[in-house]
Amino acid sequence: MGGQGDWRVKGRPAREWATSACATLPPRSRHSGGRALEPDRSVRPRLERRLKHLSPEMSLKNEEQNDLSPKDSVKGNDQYRAPSGIHLEHEEESRNDSQQFESSDLFRHRRIYLEPQEKSDNNFKKFVIKKLEKSCQCNSTKAKNIIFGFLPVLQWLPKYDLKKNILGDVMSGLIVGILLVPQSIAYSLLAGQEPIYGLYTSFFASLIYFILGTSRHISVGIFGVLCLMIGEVVDRELYIAGYDTVHAASNESSLVNQMSDKTCDRSCYAIIVGSTVTFVAGVYQVAMGFFQVGFVSVYLSDALLSGFVTGASFTILTSQVKYLLGLSLPRSSGVGSLITTWIHVFRNIHKTNICDLITSLLCLLVLLPTKELNERFKSKLKAPIPVELFVVVAATLASHFGKLNEKYSTSIAGYIPTGFMPPKAPDWNLIPRVAVDAIAIAIIGFAITVSLSEMFAKKHGYTVKANQEMYAIGFCNIIPSFFHCFTTSAALAKTLVKESTGCQTQVSGVVTALVLLLVLLVIAPLFFSLQKSVLGVITIVNLRGALRKFKDLPQMWRISRMDTVIWFVTMLSSALISTEIGLLTGVCFSMFCVILRTQKPRTSLLGLVEDSEVFESMSAYKNLQTKSGIKIFRFVAPLYYVNKEYFKSALYKKTLNPVLVKAAQRKAAKKKIKRETVTFSGIQDEVSVQLSHDPLEFHTIVIDCSAIQFLDTAGIHTLKEVRRDYEAVGIQVLLAQCNPSVRDSLARGEYCKKDEENLLFYSVYEAMTFAEDSQNQKERYVPNGPSFSSD
Repeated sequence: MGGQGDWRVKGRPAREWATSACATLPPRSRHSGGRALEPDRSVRPRLERRLKHLSPEMSLKNEEQNDLSPKDSVKGNDQYRAPSGIHLEHEEESRNDSQQFESSDLFRHRRIYLEPQEKSDNNFKKFVIKKLEKSCQCNSTKAKNIIFGFLPVLQWLPKYDLKKNILGDVMSGLIVGILLVPQSIAYSLLAGQEPIYGLYTSFFASLIYFILGTSRHISVGIFGVLCLMIGEVVDRELYIAGYDTVHAASNESSLVNQMSDKTCDRSCYAIIVGSTVTFVAGVYQVAMGFFQVGFVSVYLSDALLSGFVTGASFTILTSQVKYLLGLSLPRSSGVGSLITTWIHVFRNIHKTNICDLITSLLCLLVLLPTKELNERFKSKLKAPIPVELFVVVAATLASHFGKLNEKYSTSIAGYIPTGFMPPKAPDWNLIPRVAVDAIAIAIIGFAITVSLSEMFAKKHGYTVKANQEMYAIGFCNIIPSFFHCFTTSAALAKTLVKESTGCQTQVSGVVTALVLLLVLLVIAPLFFSLQKSVLGVITIVNLRGALRKFKDLPQMWRISRMDTVIWFVTMLSSALISTEIGLLTGVCFSMFCVILRTQKPRTSLLGLVEDSEVFESMSAYKNLQTKSGIKIFRFVAPLYYVNKEYFKSALYKKTLNPVLVKAAQRKAAKKKIKRETVTFSGIQDEVSVQLSHDPLEFHTIVIDCSAIQFLDTAGIHTLKEVRRDYEAVGIQVLLAQCNPSVRDSLARGEYCKKDEENLLFYSVYEAMTFAEDSQNQKERYVPNGPSFSSD
């Protein structure tokens, strides 16, 4: 074999051949198919560093032989070993040499070489000025768009198809209006208000949403959970103000005083508190729409909302028991209100009004079966049977002509005036005391409204604007708060009725408002003799949907055990502690579950599906192929400070621990033992490493990053540490399928420095074939000839 200084490649000095190959490389390597970009300046230095190891005696003498003929022969160089990754083919021209070099094994794998776009000047001051200039521009088109965007009724009402839509809208509006009359009166008691205020609330909410709303199907009005939350605040403030929370003043005298603008008593103060909370909640909702912070609702998952509503339903049911039994009990509020209410009920069970109890049982026997029939045969019925209205009318007539209040002292609705009371502003002095309570009410209200509007819009093939929905529900609370109303939102039960009875557009809301207006102007006083026990039964019967969620638990458990746990935690905390604390507990526990899921996510070794380029978990599927010397590891979570240690421990457990291997190698080197078996006791298991001149059982680890959504600083340091530890024992680490966020984090974290080889690949399959080919080339050339150091 010729001397080291005389080594030639295809009849030319090795350094001359490599230099000419580098010089003729195009700016973008053709192996990438236009995706992987590698400037020639990154290839040439790497090749020159490799060629430095051709011979310690190679110097400028070899470089001066550039003018030698390419036909010069290489004597005795049969066992020459080329640098890793370069095939020597017989070519005559240097350009052909470079092209052959470019198509070699290492260069045909699509590694990620992306040239980032030039970043624009992100001057914050210029950005703000530009935005302000754009926002402050005023012209007729922009003004029209703003007005039409804020008042959607101006867009769709001129296009209203009277023949196609009017029948369905009128029918659905009438049915919902009839159902709202008894429910509005019943839910007023739940909110701690007089019956007339529930009718006011439903009327104004239906009318305002018609003007501002974008959903054609949802019914906006009173909602049981929000009424409960309002009632708790009202009772607390009444107690602080020194009003009697058990026996209210005469309904008739109280309402007459309010309508004549005289001294405000208990009933008057209760609606002032309720309207003030409603005003603040509406301001919050409009602010969330203005600042586009509707993303807050994403933290209220379906499981959390379902559990919260079910837990609140238990509290609502408990609060209505005293009306069913005809008991005069103080309303419990605060922590543990459900338990204290039941204690009060059992302590006073002997005071049960038999007349109220019998009335409650009769109403239950009528309402429950009829409601079930309505749901079972809703596809065959053109409209649901308004059984609640029938029960209210029948009970009112029986109470009036039977003189039940005079004979048996039953609790009745009392005087309900006709017409509207004078507008009155909320009490500004109360705002600091109810501001915190209004936060939860606002979030629950807009979350339910937006979710229902999007659900029915998707079902019927149109779109809604989430921010406009927040504006709509916000003004449905702000404006009515000046007219003696309390908080409203969309309600699922009435929305389903509205949809099933042929609702086509928001015009049905106007029809509903007209029905309520008729009651307010003419019919309301006729409900004077209506027993409160009947209203309590109506409220309880309407809780069936929330209480039925228990039937869905087995299926929820099969789908997601974590969601089931969230449901139970939220439900129990809402029922046993309080509604506000229950909601906060549910949100915090949901966030904790998200962290828990990413703290110890699924990890697995992957195998290749036969006759494909797809990789799946070897622990989940059979008959997967593996490649000798290559381990493919998948981590199904973001890699950040919470789970960085788990990532390392899982990777080491499924492959080997390079720290222990390195320690064993050092120990063996010190003892100068050619072959030794060393056993280490690790935290997870016992690792046995055979130290000898034989290679380790694998030479490459490919990390599938497809399920890693993002990296933080700790995650980048962990990947660097893992790569450094494995390379110390001769194992290369490749990354595959990194998303743009991960690639950007790796670039900013200098995972691959400028003088290092880029080991990022578009797919796991390309990383695997790269590892196979690079190992084959090492095995081909290592037995003979001098060794070459890698980058």
